[in-house]
Amino acid sequence: MDHTALILIDIQKGFDDPAWGARNNPGAEAAAGRLLAHFRSNHLPVYHVHHVSDAKGSPLSGAGVAFKTVVAPKARETVIEKHAHSAFDGTDLAQRLALRNVRDLVICGLPTGACVSATARDASALGLNVTVVPEACAAFTGAGEAGWETPDRPTPQAVHDAAIASLQSGIATARTLGEILAR
Repeated sequence: MDHTALILIDIQKGFDDPAWGARNNPGAEAAAGRLLAHFRSNHLPVYHVHHVSDAKGSPLSGAGVAFKTVVAPKARETVIEKHAHSAFDGTDLAQRLALRNVRDLVICGLPTGACVSATARDASALGLNVTVVPEACAAFTGAGEAGWETPDRPTPQAVHDAAIASLQSGIATARTLGEILAR
């Protein structure tokens, strides 16, 4: 695991806003915290990513930008500010990883089908080996979005499972928290 880094995607207070709708996996942040503790104890690189929205009234602006306490960065840990879904879009993350000779990524965070998925896809396109930890990710249904008011609206778990399944089609490997902690 000497060329492995952890990327924590958007585990920030703004995702507690009810505007995101129902979510799955209320234990995602705690699982991400366990991953973070593991990487810290093994002196492996950690990248904290947070989405900073410019949209007026966005839950991911103002106080919503703050990291949740369980995964808050410590001094000298890298923080990446992004304004798009992928942690690579418009940031220097790829260059930072290359400078540390990182070839393998463990990715977790919020939401599974958007920012986690976009980051995993971009990492794979860069030739990095990507592992996603579903236990440390969560998905949302979105509240009041046009077209989502139907009785067959997918559950947050269905959204999460579909995103993970899509990533496993040659983009990333899904591993359990236990598998990562045992390595």
